[in-house]
Amino acid sequence: MNKTLLLLAGFLCLSCTSKSQNKAAESISQKPQEVAKVKLTGSQIITSLEKLQFFNLTEEKDLVETKAQFENAYTKLDFFEGTMAGESILFTDNRFYAIDSEALFEGGGLIPYLKTVKKTFDKLNLKLDFSGEFNNQSEKHWTHKIKLNGKEYTAFDAVFGANDWNISFVNFIEMLNDQLRLQKSNEQFYPISSGNDGRMVLLTPEQFEFVKANYPNDNEHPKEINDWKKNNGF
Repeated sequence: MNKTLLLLAGFLCLSCTSKSQNKAAESISQKPQEVAKVKLTGSQIITSLEKLQFFNLTEEKDLVETKAQFENAYTKLDFFEGTMAGESILFTDNRFYAIDSEALFEGGGLIPYLKTVKKTFDKLNLKLDFSGEFNNQSEKHWTHKIKLNGKEYTAFDAVFGANDWNISFVNFIEMLNDQLRLQKSNEQFYPISSGNDGRMVLLTPEQFEFVKANYPNDNEHPKEINDWKKNNGF
């Protein structure tokens, strides 16, 4: 009798286990598969950027050409960048900036770039006054500082080395972003590349997330400043 009860109990246990496994398998099979992300069309990219007010700094006369260039760059190259104005190094969207890090680093290079960026600050109704540029250079070390809206920033303060251009590029972006934060702006500059063909772009957090979601996450597209530093050995 006891053996019969034990066998019966064992059978019931195996039955319950089997049912449990079957239900788990059914649950897995019924779980909806992840839907592959659908690539947007060029037209949808432009519509989305418009909704995110990406083109709100673009002059009216440049809107058609600027949007067409963004759509074309996305459709043909999967690339996030606009067009330059004529033969200049200025972009018609007033968000992208070409930065020659070598020129920025060298003496006399900081002020011209601040003057260029000031135009965008003006469009955002923000203040960007610069003064009190300070230089102290020896054979091996250079200290370069400047005041933006009365606050002192370091443009460069290090022993000369192989990373000087990158340091200058990062310091430039960080001083501008600090001023944007101090003035309660929702915009920040994001680095793309340094060197003689350096670039940065001004974006809101929402615009940046849209770019991350719809463009390649590579060295030709915007990065948060800390990620850019890590990728470039800081």
